Amino acid sequence: MFVALAVLVASLAAHKTAGLLLCLLLLALWLLLKGETRFPALLVIISGLLSYLFLITYQLEEPSPLPATFPLTWTSDYNINGQKLRGFATTAHGDKLYIVYTFTSAQEKAFYEQRSLAGMTFLAKGELSEPNPPAHAYAFSMAHYLTSKGATGIVDINEWTYVEKQYSIRTSLATLRHSIKMHIERTFPASLAAEAQALLIGVQDQVDEDLQRAYQKLGITHLFAISGLHVALISWLFFEGCLRLGVRREIATVILMMLLPTYGVIAGGAPSVWRAVSVVELILLLRYLKWAITIDDALAISFIGFVLLEPGAIFQVGFQLSYLATASLIYSGAILKRTRNWLTRSFFITFVCQLLVYPLLLHHFYELSISSFLVNIFFVPLFSFVILPFNIVVLGITYLSLPLANKLFAVYEPLRTWLTNMIFALQELPLQLWSPGRPSIWLMTLAMLSVLMGFYFLEIKQYRKLIAVLVIPAIAIHVSPMLFQDTKITFLNVGQGDSIVIELPFRKAVYVIDSGGVLRFEQERWKQVNQPYKIGKQVVVPFLKGKGIRTIDTFIVTHADADHVEGAEEILQEIAMHEIHVTPGSSDQPVMIDLQREAKKQRVPVKERMQGMGWHKGGTEFYYLWPRDTLYEGNDDSLVLLMRQKGFTALLTGDLEAEGEQQLIQHYGQQISQITLLKAGHHGSKTSSTESFVELLQPQLTIFSAGLNNRYGHPHKDVVERFVRRNLATLTTGIDGTIEVRIRGKYWAVRATEKDLVQ
Repeated sequence: MFVALAVLVASLAAHKTAGLLLCLLLLALWLLLKGETRFPALLVIISGLLSYLFLITYQLEEPSPLPATFPLTWTSDYNINGQKLRGFATTAHGDKLYIVYTFTSAQEKAFYEQRSLAGMTFLAKGELSEPNPPAHAYAFSMAHYLTSKGATGIVDINEWTYVEKQYSIRTSLATLRHSIKMHIERTFPASLAAEAQALLIGVQDQVDEDLQRAYQKLGITHLFAISGLHVALISWLFFEGCLRLGVRREIATVILMMLLPTYGVIAGGAPSVWRAVSVVELILLLRYLKWAITIDDALAISFIGFVLLEPGAIFQVGFQLSYLATASLIYSGAILKRTRNWLTRSFFITFVCQLLVYPLLLHHFYELSISSFLVNIFFVPLFSFVILPFNIVVLGITYLSLPLANKLFAVYEPLRTWLTNMIFALQELPLQLWSPGRPSIWLMTLAMLSVLMGFYFLEIKQYRKLIAVLVIPAIAIHVSPMLFQDTKITFLNVGQGDSIVIELPFRKAVYVIDSGGVLRFEQERWKQVNQPYKIGKQVVVPFLKGKGIRTIDTFIVTHADADHVEGAEEILQEIAMHEIHVTPGSSDQPVMIDLQREAKKQRVPVKERMQGMGWHKGGTEFYYLWPRDTLYEGNDDSLVLLMRQKGFTALLTGDLEAEGEQQLIQHYGQQISQITLLKAGHHGSKTSSTESFVELLQPQLTIFSAGLNNRYGHPHKDVVERFVRRNLATLTTGIDGTIEVRIRGKYWAVRATEKDLVQ
């Protein structure tokens, strides 16, 4: 196991910095302090250094230059969604690339959907591009994803020509997997097909988005990822079946050893699959050769082989959770042996797994399912002994007798629908998620150490010490996001839209202004994606949860435009809100329907606000300067918010345009002159930020909330020039990324991506 840790350190050093190799010395020192001989310590250092040299020499070489025309061969890791084909292919030099191809017709899309692309070689023309940076520190990072997959870049294909299909055992199995996928779609009821594909061959593209979220809240998502449970069941069914047919045990073992890698490819080859397959293969092989090996050594050897062959896998969440959860079960054997019945054992299995991986879950997902400790007691046996076996058996029956399979579906489908409805009902229960945000590296280390100590106290039955050693770090993780003295104003990079988060010191209050959104246009059916991109769910919610924001005191909708409000109900579904402010007359606009419905469901009051209304919180004042009437007419009726904190003044204008700006000049004049911060109206459109408005305000910093290379040309060059001419600083979210302004006393500072602009 210590050699496996040395290989892990080597892979991290190869990806990040060679300085991490110093950890090998710490690991060796730890072994010596434990009383081990010098040989294990020396072995750790040598294996780590050799692994590092191997990885940087053979596995992490610089990619070859991409010529104008190049051959690429598809792997089995791809998907078709809407008008796009996306996935991984290899070049003639062995470099792995992330390929994006746009279909030109429905017929072309149908052609590629009906066959497996694995092994297909094309002569392609395309442009190599850098991945876009993440919207913020808690958002999906394409660069990180490519690294985890061992890919060296993104290529948008302009045109290609089919050359040939390269046949191998792997591509043949990928073709078989594709045919099973299509067979399930044809023969299973629509309500059961997505689950069957996920459970049997690891295809989760069709699983309903709302149902996936329900699984996450209940902490049972792992049941739909093919892992040791599936491999063990397949192995047991096959092995016992062979024995019942009179096959000798030795021959059955050999056949099983050949079958398992086949199943690993058909099941999609996820890290959890190969971890389970490789461990079983290793144990079976050595037992066949009359050699003994412990399960922890088998796991360590599997880990070493995986990392050396696929070094980027250490950054995959599935890889991390799979090996860590398995290690927790192996090393808690003494605890599990004390359990006297299956109910207690089920609880402890869930408990030890969740306990060891919880710092990792918080790092990646910023929340933890509390209900999973109880829910898994019911769902693990249900999936292990009913749902998974049924899907395996009925898949076989669909090949032999579809009428018989349909009779089984007629009985099973209503029961499965009832179970789905129960899952949706359970996930509605309150207080299921602990959402403390992403812990710092130091808190994560403290949490992991506390877990290891907790296992020790659990083993020796010191339950009071167990509770203390677990609860104290958890409390530190929970309160740490609130321990700041600054006021923070964050302008999120939501593309062509607005979303602003205001946090008062020690998180006395949180205000969110707008939610961003996507302007959607009617498309032909074949171009429509399965799960549309959602700004609220995929950008704003991760930011709030990543920072440990559990409640929004006031959510402000400046006006009823899609790029300001479309993602609002997605935020409300995940983050509690005390109240919602809207501009008068906007509530009946079509784009507000979803938010109104969700607010009514959760009993969150929706209040109209206008000029003259405001509130105070601590030393910060908020005033609405606009609109003046209740007739909603669009951009110029945006809620305009003035924020004051000692010498700092911010004016947040929504999509206010020239006419509205002139009204502000007329009614407020010197009250808004010489401000500190301006959120420019209408994303920097040429119809906003007029000469007279800019001249009066003279903002020290202006933020344009606009998407990178947006179709409208925001911010307009003439508008930017108005600020430049006056030596007034500007930043744009599309270019500079998410922008944070911090205020403490009379000082304030700005952080935009990697730049610090201190004032």
